[in-house]
Amino acid sequence: MTDATPDRIDGASANGRLERLRAGLKRRHAKETRFKWYGRLAIAAAMLFLAVLLVRIVEQGHTAFYTHTVTVPVYMDPARIDRAYPQGSNFEQMAAEQQLQRMGVVDDALGTNAAQMKRLFSSELKFVAADLVAKRGEVIGETVPLAAPLSDDADLYLKGEISSDTPEDQRRLTDQQIAWLDKMKADGVVGAHFNTALFTNGDSTQPEMAGVLGAVVGSALMLMVTALIAIPLGVGAAIWLEEFAPKNKLTDIIEVNINNLAAVPSIVYGLLGLALFINWMHLPRASPIVGGLVLALMALPTLVIATRSALKAVPPSIREAALAMGASKTQTVFSHVLPLAMPGVMTGAIISMAHALGETAPLLLIGMVSFVPGVPHAIDQPVGALPSLIYIWENASERAFHERTAAAIIVLLVFMIIMNAAAIILRRRFERRW
Repeated sequence: MTDATPDRIDGASANGRLERLRAGLKRRHAKETRFKWYGRLAIAAAMLFLAVLLVRIVEQGHTAFYTHTVTVPVYMDPARIDRAYPQGSNFEQMAAEQQLQRMGVVDDALGTNAAQMKRLFSSELKFVAADLVAKRGEVIGETVPLAAPLSDDADLYLKGEISSDTPEDQRRLTDQQIAWLDKMKADGVVGAHFNTALFTNGDSTQPEMAGVLGAVVGSALMLMVTALIAIPLGVGAAIWLEEFAPKNKLTDIIEVNINNLAAVPSIVYGLLGLALFINWMHLPRASPIVGGLVLALMALPTLVIATRSALKAVPPSIREAALAMGASKTQTVFSHVLPLAMPGVMTGAIISMAHALGETAPLLLIGMVSFVPGVPHAIDQPVGALPSLIYIWENASERAFHERTAAAIIVLLVFMIIMNAAAIILRRRFERRW
């Protein structure tokens, strides 16, 4: 039996260790590569789902940004118009009967065809005619062109949302009404244009006249109240906790509760607002002041946490240098630390406001689920909000409200994108280097 020399043994053990190191390094590199691909796949999946969501929303809502209007000449019959109260005159009936005559359609004694033609016109035609008569009484006895939106069902047909191939008993338009619409479109009395009413009108029971202006104003008023309450209180509380508060059990309890409040479901804040602000303080239900107070309570924990994180990011050397130069604690915080932390503070504030803008559950509990047709002018008037308006429209029975739901979502997303972009711009604009 031949004995192995020590040099051979040492060389073999060294080669073995080297091979194990190489194998371990290879496995580590493989894990890192897999981890990178996991991250890429996760980002790709998130972007895919986001793209599908946006495409679906735009596909469903883009038709709400244009509408169809019918322009028909109407003879202002003096025998059928009340000069003292033109709003009481049946202008829609007159327009329908005269339009049938121009088409050469003979109506029966019950006025069945006129009733079908009348349903193709929006009730806005009556208000247009009444307003014209109120301003110019001399038009009575004359034939004047009246332009008004078509009804929601007629508008959906012209947009391709209702097909003539669908059995008649499964759609709200009859074959006769579809033939009339095609005839009026061929005659050039029906035109498509940008739907300005979507942005200039408040909510309405008629889909063709419903708009988001009231909800936008209501959301703006609520955000104003939220910002005026949440930002000063949140920033002040964060400064006190981070810079001035003694480190004891009381402050530890406060910090833990703030972190817990940030994770509380938003509907709980709605219940709190209902009990505290409406039932106990008797503030106006569904008003911007109540909505702003509820959203301020919800935004406060997030704002405090974001502000404290921004203050912690300021290097301790800034504080030490200011104190060494003779500045007081208050001067150090407000003249040196807070200006350097301001980009993070503003980012947290804007993100908190954007989060509050998209909340729905608390608003529903304080009454912002009711129908509010007008545009609010004060913080104590009943209002709607974009999230609650989206909820109301989505639950509406009329099919035309569904496209407006998607359009309202697009408007809300645009507001969110603008606010987030503002946060990024402000952070980069005011960011300081140390």
